[in-house]
Amino acid sequence: MVKHPLINKVVENVEQVVVGKRKEVTLSLIAMLSGGHVLLEDVPGVGKTMMVRAIAKSIGANFKRIQFTPDLLPSDVTGVSVYDQKTMEFKFRPGPIMANVVLADEINRTSPKTQAALLEALEEASVTTDGETRQLEKPFFVMATQNPIEYGGTYPLPEAQLDRFLFKFKIGYPSHQEEMEVLNRVEKQHPIEKIEAVLSLEELLIMQKEVTEIYVDESIKSYIISIVNETRNHNSVYLGASPRGSIALMKAAQSLAFIQGREYVIPDDIKFLAPYALGHRIILNSDSKFANVSTSVVVSEILQRVKIPVRKEAVR
Repeated sequence: MVKHPLINKVVENVEQVVVGKRKEVTLSLIAMLSGGHVLLEDVPGVGKTMMVRAIAKSIGANFKRIQFTPDLLPSDVTGVSVYDQKTMEFKFRPGPIMANVVLADEINRTSPKTQAALLEALEEASVTTDGETRQLEKPFFVMATQNPIEYGGTYPLPEAQLDRFLFKFKIGYPSHQEEMEVLNRVEKQHPIEKIEAVLSLEELLIMQKEVTEIYVDESIKSYIISIVNETRNHNSVYLGASPRGSIALMKAAQSLAFIQGREYVIPDDIKFLAPYALGHRIILNSDSKFANVSTSVVVSEILQRVKIPVRKEAVR
């Protein structure tokens, strides 16, 4: 799947820490190349924190972790101005959001007010404190996590917040063989301590620019729009994906084409990425929820229904 040599080095580096999760690591790097962010919804202990730490170390990035709790304040995320008695001036102390790679752990455990503090950062790569807007470092990548099992004392992310994440996916439990490999690796020393950077931030920024040059044909754009439009008209859906979903899917497809060594997007890129880019942007109606219909099933039905574009030269 990964043919770009530098990105493949990062994937292999992360795989020293996270066993058997190449697809999930690749999706995270696709989001990073696209300038987007990832929401991981999974049970504790499956390697979410280790994966984002390994990615940060692999690109030599400044990494911060925010543990979201009910009493966390917006200023604990964005930063706060503190009065300096020596200079008799207020000095800004940056919060943990001002890093290259940020792990927002258990984001649904904090209040909506604190969750909203992330909105500007996720969308505009900036934070506003004390009336002053401060730009965040580039590259800027957030991986948020939430536990799907425990709902007591949690605040579900609103649609506007979910829409800011490029992808949402799960890591899942390892197989018997993969878990045995995990035990063998951590028996004496955790592998996270040994990995080193294989990609610089400057190289990553250059690649983010190169991704935007990947060609997207008008037929592919029309294919994306048709898929997104079907989410708005599906009989199981109460609220479909927004135009931001179309943009997210196109940008992610450009990144996927880039890491596969192509200069153009193909329909298979869209079909592979659609469940991760659109599933969390869809709200099912009450009947579908009662029938235990999942958004992944809805997206799968839509992909089967929408006609795949074919190059006219190939039609005989």
